[in-house]
Amino acid sequence: MALEDYKGVYIFAQQVDNKLSPIALELLGKARDLAEDLDDKTVTAILPGYQISDELVDELGAYGADKVIVIDDPELKDYRTEPYADAIEAVVKEFKPEILLVGATAIGRDLGPRVSAKIHTGLTADCTKLDIGDFPLVAVPGHEDEQKHKQLLMTRPAFGGNTIATIACPDYRPQMATVRPGVMQKKAPDKGHKAEKVTFNPGFTPNNCYTEILKIVKEVSQVADIQAAKILVSGGRGVGSPENFKILDDLAAVLGGTVSCSRAVVDAGWKPKDLQVGQTGKTVRPHVYFAIGISGAIQHVAGMEDSDIIIAINKDENAPIFDVADYGVVGDLNKVVPLLTEKLRAAIAAKKNA
Repeated sequence: MALEDYKGVYIFAQQVDNKLSPIALELLGKARDLAEDLDDKTVTAILPGYQISDELVDELGAYGADKVIVIDDPELKDYRTEPYADAIEAVVKEFKPEILLVGATAIGRDLGPRVSAKIHTGLTADCTKLDIGDFPLVAVPGHEDEQKHKQLLMTRPAFGGNTIATIACPDYRPQMATVRPGVMQKKAPDKGHKAEKVTFNPGFTPNNCYTEILKIVKEVSQVADIQAAKILVSGGRGVGSPENFKILDDLAAVLGGTVSCSRAVVDAGWKPKDLQVGQTGKTVRPHVYFAIGISGAIQHVAGMEDSDIIIAINKDENAPIFDVADYGVVGDLNKVVPLLTEKLRAAIAAKKNA
């Protein structure tokens, strides 16, 4: 494998029903940062689908793509593993990207490993941090000439979240990683930045691995999207009971926020998994995050530590959550939260009447 032939940062631009998934724009933001540290600073989006609208190409351009490779084919109308994996494999073989990023969505977690196996490269899953740097991180004395530069350093939690691993793929290309939604930040759109549209279709030959979709039933969720919330009021096992989440509901209602929870709450059956924040739940970055009755295990912190302001309320002054909180209140949440809600309601009412 001639590594020098592989250039540029590519992302898989996931779209469903001709609408881009937010993770595509988040990946573009990170791809743009990574490209600045490479020799080839081109950022390319791979956009598979059927009857792809040019508006999607323009949107990807506004968010940082220099080039958009459009693979438009009836076989790609709805996501299926084999045709999508064949499409991305063909792009890699034709265009030779140095880095390929995929969102760790339900689709991306299925697609990424298939593609990496087809093209014989490594894949680091569920990354929380991506950088360009040297590998090994510290040169082995006497073997400094063996250290490789401008490698993709992929950081992710390991061993159940109890440690952080930095992984590289120095001998194969492309360097592949999946990134959880909400971890990376999308850039502000620049509508003046246009992407070059490249039409590419390798052709598809269905085989017995091409599944047939008989019917699509779309779930109508009544649960709020916690990743889109600006204010989250999150409760843990310390809340005590599902009925006691009423005081968190009241606080969220006053602030115009959304209630979320920790894994312990989901495991206890108090709240649905769609509201779970953490390594095995969703990664969030609201303006304000209330951690109420949450101890602060590393698995939970991994999902909310990038919040702008973190406010912790816990009766245990030694709870790890206070190590990441901007503001902390040591006390009984059953007294603190209702009092806080009352004070905020009064302050908001006073402001409206002023």
